[in-house]
Amino acid sequence: MRPPPLPAARNAAVLAEQALQAGQKSIRKGLYMDAVRQFEKAARWRPQEAIYGLNLADALMKCGELDRALEVADQAALASPMHPVAFALRVSILMRMNRHEELVRLLSTAPKPLMSADAYCVLGTAQMRLARPRLAIDAYLQALGHEPSVARAHLDLGLAFNEISLKQEAAECFRTALILGLGPLEACVRDLLVFYERDVCNWRRDTEQLTELRKSVENLKPDADTQTNPFVHVVLLADPTLQLRAARSCARHHARYVSALPPRAPTPGQTIRLAYVTADVRQHATAYLMAELLERHDRTRFEVTLYSYGSEDSSAIRHRMVHAADHHVLARDMSPMQMAQHMRDQNIDILVDLKGYTQDARPAVFAFRPAPVQVAYLGFPGTSGADFIDYVIGDTHVTPLESAGYFSEKIAQLPGCYQCNDGTRPLPVPPSRASQGLPEDALVLCGFNQAYKISPEVFDVWCRLLHRLPQAVLWLHSWNEQSPPTLKREAEARGIDPSRLIFAPTMVQQPHLDRIGCADLYLDTWPCNGHTTVSDMLWAGVPVVTWTGQTFASRVAGSLLKAVGVPDTICNSVETYEAKVMELALDAGMRQSLRDRVRAARLTSPLFSGERVARDIEALYERMWERALAGLPPEHLPVLPAP
Repeated sequence: MRPPPLPAARNAAVLAEQALQAGQKSIRKGLYMDAVRQFEKAARWRPQEAIYGLNLADALMKCGELDRALEVADQAALASPMHPVAFALRVSILMRMNRHEELVRLLSTAPKPLMSADAYCVLGTAQMRLARPRLAIDAYLQALGHEPSVARAHLDLGLAFNEISLKQEAAECFRTALILGLGPLEACVRDLLVFYERDVCNWRRDTEQLTELRKSVENLKPDADTQTNPFVHVVLLADPTLQLRAARSCARHHARYVSALPPRAPTPGQTIRLAYVTADVRQHATAYLMAELLERHDRTRFEVTLYSYGSEDSSAIRHRMVHAADHHVLARDMSPMQMAQHMRDQNIDILVDLKGYTQDARPAVFAFRPAPVQVAYLGFPGTSGADFIDYVIGDTHVTPLESAGYFSEKIAQLPGCYQCNDGTRPLPVPPSRASQGLPEDALVLCGFNQAYKISPEVFDVWCRLLHRLPQAVLWLHSWNEQSPPTLKREAEARGIDPSRLIFAPTMVQQPHLDRIGCADLYLDTWPCNGHTTVSDMLWAGVPVVTWTGQTFASRVAGSLLKAVGVPDTICNSVETYEAKVMELALDAGMRQSLRDRVRAARLTSPLFSGERVARDIEALYERMWERALAGLPPEHLPVLPAP
């Protein structure tokens, strides 16, 4: 059928204008598909006028028809290369599509008059998404060259500085951004400021900043949808009530502009279609923990898909994870909506988030509700605060049922430790202490947790121990270049010779696991324990002393110690922690006995049995799925009594 003939020019102009106004009215009402139909009419009647095509492209973008929106915007830009709206639409659409390479090409070759401070900021963001922080810094500096008072440019510049470990510079950028005013982003950036200063052990305003941090969370309204940074709260705050409040606000923020997909009724099948979602299919703690679990899943009961959207590397651990899954979906260039639709099209039954609110998380994917059952596991030690996450997987120690009021999810408990591990690795073989720059005859107290976990209170205890143990050295990990000199100054201010602090560089996993066996004792941090770091210590046979608090993050080391049958060094106060370290430091026989128990547990503990953890977590998934098939809502899933 042929389209009706076009009206005469004068009538066409009138009809096009009427259709334009009707379409804009539909836009104001949120009726985007109706707007598309109106703008299509207008563009057909007056194809030579850019305004109609640009409105059509905008409406298509709002409908989520991004490919067609880009095609229309490209046509408009071809007709009017210097049209600022056509340029801005192309930029917005490519950003929504996560087509960052194309975005960089567009912005890098755009005529100078079109490049505003905002455009340079978008260029910086695209470079960051492509893991090119130095090029991002160049773009943000150009943005500030155009407009020095753009607060968002200072914020993004700080984030880029952090990526190249210039954390003090990042903190200064955040300070400037806060002075200029960030509106609804202010609470989130205050979180980042205190976190980054802790990451370089700059404690000058630590007490004041933590007080401000608590107040900012306490002041959140019950229905707040302000962007917060829940990771900062689980690391720095010891109050699970505040952690839940901040997480709820953040979850609402991410879901604010999301329209959930139509509900999908659970349907029984030969296997449960299980999918894991992460940005960390690379050299990363999550990958090292997850690899054996992926390999051990029972393929007669589960079909496993891995959604990977982070940066790629050529590491052996990435290769291992990709090949351990039945299906690997490279989703880096997908938008959250596209990822969710792909999951729905694949009929994923149980969707597992391995990121939570850690770096590069995509909670919006889960807000679309692509799967009937959605689960938080492993990556984030706290609650999501989200009504679109049904279960959090923990254990009887990190998530006892009496803590349920601190979680928005239902608690699903594994019978051992919640943390999966890799028992297929070679057992570590310690090198000589001299090769690590350690004195052979010293008592080596190790504190390899990341620098942001070392509070002034923790460091006070460590320095008191060094005062009482003149034969000891403190062996720390140099996570960034800026924290070691600060910690040496802090030690000297506490009367400790800075030379007694010895810093180990970052290295790849197996040599790292070998070297940590040189330590005599591992000193844990609070209110956020070591997590992967502590299980690495136990795999290397190193005794660990920890302090257990009320939050998930402060109970992980205790769970690991229980799993290897060594609960003796789980302390319930700072005083007992300090006393336990002294007891072990002064009794070499007790220390050796503890080391022998830890070393023996590596071969017998369920903590290092991927087969055991796979069966246990599969049993939890099946219980979740049975409830869903029965039409029952999520409920707490405590550990079942042994048969």
